Amino acid sequence: MSTKDYVEKDYYKVLGVPKDATTAEIKKTYRKLAREFHPDANKGDTKAEDRFKDISEAYDVLSDDKRRKEYDEARSLFGAGGMRSGGPGGNGYGFDFGDLFNGSQTSSGGGIGDVFGGLFNRGGRQAQPRRGADVETEVTLSFEEAVDGATVPLRMTSQAACRVCSGTGAKAGTTPRVCPTCVGAGTVSRGQGAFALSDPCRDCKGRGMIVDEPCTECHGSGRASSARTMQVRIPAGVQDAQRIRLKAKGAQGERGGQPGDLYVTVHVSSHPVFGRKGDNLTVTVPVSFPEAALGGTIEVPTLNGPAVKLRLPAGSANGLTLRARGKGATRKDGTRGDLLVTVEVTVPPETSGEALSALEQYRDATASEDPRAALFKAAEGA
Repeated sequence: MSTKDYVEKDYYKVLGVPKDATTAEIKKTYRKLAREFHPDANKGDTKAEDRFKDISEAYDVLSDDKRRKEYDEARSLFGAGGMRSGGPGGNGYGFDFGDLFNGSQTSSGGGIGDVFGGLFNRGGRQAQPRRGADVETEVTLSFEEAVDGATVPLRMTSQAACRVCSGTGAKAGTTPRVCPTCVGAGTVSRGQGAFALSDPCRDCKGRGMIVDEPCTECHGSGRASSARTMQVRIPAGVQDAQRIRLKAKGAQGERGGQPGDLYVTVHVSSHPVFGRKGDNLTVTVPVSFPEAALGGTIEVPTLNGPAVKLRLPAGSANGLTLRARGKGATRKDGTRGDLLVTVEVTVPPETSGEALSALEQYRDATASEDPRAALFKAAEGA
């Protein structure tokens, strides 16, 4: 790829983000694309490997505020969408792109390469530490564990330095040699005029070292699947399907890079008695007709503690909600939500004896009070 092509390359288009995208948006998009096109997930797919390199190259520039500014200024100087020529067939802007690469000087006396050297001239940089990949897993908690928090064991499999070769990629008894092409830098520079471009070294694939006798376990990659079990604390009050981020608990980095993050998706089992609505717990409590009509004190169970007593007002309707404060789920600040108690008036399937006689007397005494009269009146007036 020529220097002109390199300057014209639209990194925003490569990542699929707008030019005013924030650093957080760029990072989020890069992570999604990197997981999709990572070589480990697309073994043998050269198109995916090339796409991954383009994505990494674009992120390398746009994630660095200084280099992103230099890149934007370069594209602004040469025109949005590419370099222009003032020669025959050009657009009349009046300068020749070739002059820039034939020793043209800036107003300050330096070559144009001095202006953009920080962006393009990276050939001498040593292979940099690489952050470990993010890891995703799932865990299922009981209803009680989700409300109060729990420490659970998680068995995870991720890529880490191969234990057989200690990450060198070389067979036991041998050692890798410095790549003669990039001299251990992992990148190679190509100069044209005042510019110098750097690309990942194809001979060592950016590692800076060449393995002549590959490790039988990792086949020269220096990376292998590693299984480990860790104790993870799930905070109190976690919701079903909530995704929790545990910083630096993901895959190990390369060349001293920081570990990735661990993302845990939590599934919460249902409870036979209690439900949940945000930070509040819910429960349905049956009451008899006399209790609903006359009122009184009813006893209500709680999730992790003794029962509480609540005052039931006289004439309580079916579906009335009472509130037991501080008996709900634990919040982030350590306080607790409430327990919402829904009253359900029950009707016995069979009634006999004194109870039946009492109900008949009640019916006769309230015969003049038709509870459906207001309904019919409203229907007639509609």
